This record gives sequence, C-alpha cells and structure tokens, in this order.
Amino acid sequence: MTDETTDPESNENVRAAIHMDAMAFGMGCCCLQITFQAKDVDESRFMYDQLAVLAPIMMALTASTPILRGRIADTDARWGIISESVDDRTLAERGRKDPNAPREELAGRGQRRIYKSRYDSISTYIYQGAGEELLMSDRKGGGLNMTSGLANRVLNMYNDIPVHIDEESYQQLRDAGVDPALAQHVAHLFIRDPLVVFDGAVEEVDDETQTEHWESIQSTNWQTVRWKPPPPRNSPNDPHIGWRTEFRSMEIQMTDFENAAFTAFIVLLTRVILAFDLNLYIPLSRVDANMQRAHSRNAAAKGKFFFRRHLAPLEEGDDGFGVRYTSMFSRAVNGDSTTTSSTPIRVNGNTGKEIEEEEDGSGVSLQRKTAPCAPGSDENNAYEEMTMAEIMTGKGDYFPGLIPLVQVYLDYINCDSITRKRLSLYLDFIEKRATGQLVTPATWIRDFVRSHPSYKGDSVVPDDIA
Repeated sequence: MTDETTDPESNENVRAAIHMDAMAFGMGCCCLQITFQAKDVDESRFMYDQLAVLAPIMMALTASTPILRGRIADTDARWGIISESVDDRTLAERGRKDPNAPREELAGRGQRRIYKSRYDSISTYIYQGAGEELLMSDRKGGGLNMTSGLANRVLNMYNDIPVHIDEESYQQLRDAGVDPALAQHVAHLFIRDPLVVFDGAVEEVDDETQTEHWESIQSTNWQTVRWKPPPPRNSPNDPHIGWRTEFRSMEIQMTDFENAAFTAFIVLLTRVILAFDLNLYIPLSRVDANMQRAHSRNAAAKGKFFFRRHLAPLEEGDDGFGVRYTSMFSRAVNGDSTTTSSTPIRVNGNTGKEIEEEEDGSGVSLQRKTAPCAPGSDENNAYEEMTMAEIMTGKGDYFPGLIPLVQVYLDYINCDSITRKRLSLYLDFIEKRATGQLVTPATWIRDFVRSHPSYKGDSVVPDDIA
C-alpha cells in the first residue's frame, strides 16, 4: 500500500505500511546459514563468487517470512526487512541532501555515496583466478587439466554495479601485495564504521597478533555471502581454522527434514562446482535483480531469475582465457594500472608470454569487456531468465539443471547406496519444491491464514490464528 495517512500525535504523514520501530524486528528473524571450509584461500574466494549467484535463488526456494509484526506482508522473504532495520547510512550516503554533512567523526565524513545497506547482497566478486603456472599446466585431450586448479576468472564486466572503497585501505592492501580483486572487497567493507566496540578492546588490542578490529568491521557487514579468513593461532593448542565461505541467504524451514535437505543440497552444489570447475558468473546487477525478485510473493513457483545458460569453464582458445583481473579502481587510486606495465596484460595460451591488450577510454581492456565465459558463447547472451524449475531440473539441451548435476556428481564419486538413498529423498523434495508440487513455507503460512475463519481480509493475523 502506498496511501498516506496522518499521525494525530506528530501531525506527519505516515506511509500505510507495516511499521517496525526496532532493529530486533529485522535481526530477530531466523535463517539457515552454512559455513564451508576451503582447502586454500583461492578456493574460498572462488566459492564466494559462485555462491553469491545462488544466494537469491535459494532464498526464494526457502522463503518462509510472509508475516511481520502480526501482519501479512506482500513479500515472502526476510532479507529486505533486516536490511532496512540495520541501515545506518546518513542522508548524504543515501544520495540525499544532508544539512548535517560533513560529519568528521564518521568514515568518509558521512558523505561518501553508499548504495546499499550494511545487510545486503554482495557488491563485488573477489576471485582473482588461477595463476599462470596453472593455466600453463599439462593439457589432457586438448583441454586444461582441471586437477591442477580452477581455470575460471572473474572479469571486470561482471562487477557492473557501483562499489565505493576506502582509498587509504585499498592502497595499504595493494602496497602489502594483496591483489586488486581482494583489496577492492576489503576496502569496500571499510567505508563503514564499526557498530560494536567493547570496553578494553580498542587501544588494548594488538593488531599485529589479534584480529578484533577487523572482525568488528567484517561481522557488521552482513552480505548474502561472507568471506572469512582464518583467525590467528596464538598457541599450538588453538584450533586450526582455515579459509571459509559462509552462505547466508536461506530461510529457516519448519521441519528438520527440510533444513537437512537444503543443507545437504548446498554442500553438494559446492562439491559439484569445484569438481567440474563450473562457471556460474552473471553480472552483479542481475544478481541484485534476482534478490529483488526473490522477495516477491510465491517467487519460487511463479518467478523468473537470471541464470547462466552455459556452466562450462573457459577453455584454451576462448576469448578471455587467462585474462588477468584488474580493479576498475586501480587507476583512480594509483594513477596507473595495478600491473607492472602501463596496460593490462593477458597470457597467451600457446606461448605463455604476456601480450598487451587494447583498451578503451575507461582503462578496461576491450578483450575483457567482450570475453565469453563458456565455449562458443557470446557473453551478452550467456545468461537468460529461467523459472525455478528450469534452474533446478534443466532447460532445453543446453542447460542440464542443478539437481541432475548433483546426480552426476554422486555417480562420479561412487556414492554408497545408503547415503544415496537419503540424498535422493532430499533431492526429490527440492525438485518438487522447485516445480511447485510442494509449496514454500511462506505460501503455506499465507494460505493457512487467508483460509482461516477468523481472518477478515485486512492483513491482521489474530491471536487464535497464530
């Protein structure tokens, strides 16, 4: 509803909506989050990018939040509510006129334009790509030996949304040898101030051996996926925790079976992506569009989402194979490219030598802008709108579907019959959810309320229904 009413106490216009005046209305929501430990930093970053694409898809498939503060909403998911509940941007940071700007005590003086809340989808991909030694590794059957590493690379064209950075943090990271993709991600986190500071843990913290200050920033940037470096080990008895990626978008389900099914499915998808080196990249603007669509009523059954048509990794000979990632902010910050030469370079797949690329006026190579990411595909046509059923079960003869890929992986690892029987139950359930044979919890709750004799059709959920 968009009609405005007048608040008799304040004499101000109040938009007709579900008004929630405390952060707890957002942060009090339940969810299903899963953290994966990767074998190394590269794998954790690669999984971060791939899972970010899956985040809105899985949120729609698990949607379970149609009621807020005792009112039926016109949305099915929690994410936007939490996003608004912790959005502490100033007017200037929101792009509006701010009479109090600048504010010297705030990061960026409180006037740097910030396009998203602290709790939102990711703003930049972070995977740098396989090193040249992997790209030049042995070939089998004319292709890349995938046992040598991950061949996919993130291209600048995928990072197509504004992502402001803290320039000082970015330069510090680059000077320390951190690559542009990761430096950009971390510097983006530092455009905000920490929300929580503990007494005795400010100046007393030794940044050379402890990470409390980093965690105070990292843990209050709530994105659909979180990249988590290992904490320091201060003694041999401390647990060994590696590089991790946290998947954060799914909604909690009503039964243990449902929660177990989605947990197992995401774990299996990570194994499929890594084992077959799949490429799920689409532009982040389309990922954000998917996040908006995933909130819609009954999005799992009726919605369409942008998804990649071809999941195969780049192969030698494809445009973009071996293209090195270069931050779009490198020239703005450094006045030069982030490479040792004055122009970006790529690796010639045949000779291993570096060759120069042509650039347009933006400092991004024409090669990088036009590079496809699947054999024989035009990158502009590499993704399309698909239904949830198509994403999960396949479309035409060019997109196999995620569930069939999981089945192939289980065959590939010779999964034992007992485990396979249990996983088949999970996969059958998810397929029925995707095809609409089984409804989401949000749809079930909404239908239950609307069909209850006590419901008056006014969005109010009475106590006896609850």
